[in-house]
Amino acid sequence: MVKNFLIALACLLSFGIYAQNGTISPYSYFGVGDTRNNGTIENRMMGGLQLYGDSIHINLRNPAALSKLRLTAYTAGISHRELRLRDNSETQRTSVTNLDYLAVGFPLAKNTAISFGIQPFTSVGYDLISETINAEQDTVTNVFSGEGGLNKVFLSLGFQPIKNVALGATVNFNFGTLDYDRVQSTQNVQFGTLDRRESRINGFDFNFGGTYTPKIGEKHTLFTHLGVDTQINLVSQNSQQIGSFSLQGGEIEVFDVDLDARNLRNTELKIPTRTTIGLGYGEDKKWFVGAEYAFQGLSSFENTFLGQENVAFEDASTMALGGYYVPNYSALSGIFNRITYRGGLRYDQTGLVVEGREINNFGITFGFGVPIVGTGSDRFSNLNIGFELGRRGTRAGGLLEESYLNVSIGLSLNDQWFIQRKIN
Repeated sequence: MVKNFLIALACLLSFGIYAQNGTISPYSYFGVGDTRNNGTIENRMMGGLQLYGDSIHINLRNPAALSKLRLTAYTAGISHRELRLRDNSETQRTSVTNLDYLAVGFPLAKNTAISFGIQPFTSVGYDLISETINAEQDTVTNVFSGEGGLNKVFLSLGFQPIKNVALGATVNFNFGTLDYDRVQSTQNVQFGTLDRRESRINGFDFNFGGTYTPKIGEKHTLFTHLGVDTQINLVSQNSQQIGSFSLQGGEIEVFDVDLDARNLRNTELKIPTRTTIGLGYGEDKKWFVGAEYAFQGLSSFENTFLGQENVAFEDASTMALGGYYVPNYSALSGIFNRITYRGGLRYDQTGLVVEGREINNFGITFGFGVPIVGTGSDRFSNLNIGFELGRRGTRAGGLLEESYLNVSIGLSLNDQWFIQRKIN
């Protein structure tokens, strides 16, 4: 099994890293970029619910769910996004493919498990052009571009201290580099100006989760969940260059800006605490339906180094609804009987306000998990395929509306570790 996982992982890495562009959204210009989906495909296809966990999958967003893990699990996922950008005058299409996560989890003792891995946290990737007319009736062109992002490595522990109650905690180390460029040129003027900014960012945060899952009758289970993602305290080491260039090609003069004089060499970025509450109900290995509500006091966030205009942040929230259905989990024949069908909805008030208009997101998710034929513990392994259709932003006020289709593929492979072999 480990050999098979390494082969599959090499394939994912060779494809995912080669195609890793992070994001292609103009809205990644703001804050510290687009926040990436931080769950596995299994959870994301249920509207992004984090309260559900089982014995063979890793839950990347709810460490308390690790208490149910009974087998060693390896998981990895990639996604491809088709994006249509529209304003009031034109439409553009583009696409991007990303590696989403790599993680391993295994039981330490009865009702106790640990997991670790790496996943993207935010991504920056945009190319924007803005044209205005100056007092001399010449066209002034500003070209904005950015790239980079933050990744996180994490270590999670989940355990069950008493019956039906599970607790968990995750420590995350976030790190990465964000690059922002602005180039300005004026019609009939030979020279233009440039402004380059770079932020090297790192910092820790913690996730805490708790679930209460009592039995209702003989078959059914009630799921309740409380999760807290603590404030993310990031330190940003900044640099800036400004200068001029010739429109015929080549830089003329570029020099470093003294950021120490403005106390911008090292700045702090504080992403506020996010709290999630969830409620669900279902029959083990048969069906489940749940709902979650999350809220975040994002109005206190700011990035003083970038000094972005016409942008503000408000308190953010997310509502999600989702579930799954398995026709016959224990069927001995007929693979369609053992497929897990998932679906969900989500609505995000992102907290981002551009030109006085809220940038919100709505998505419909669906997908399925296909068992991978095997023997022993690896018979529980599965291939997960997911789809998400959604829309973000608005065309009002000259802004952009994004319509997207995400296609995700993930592997969840199982094995047994620490099993003492017996010889008769």
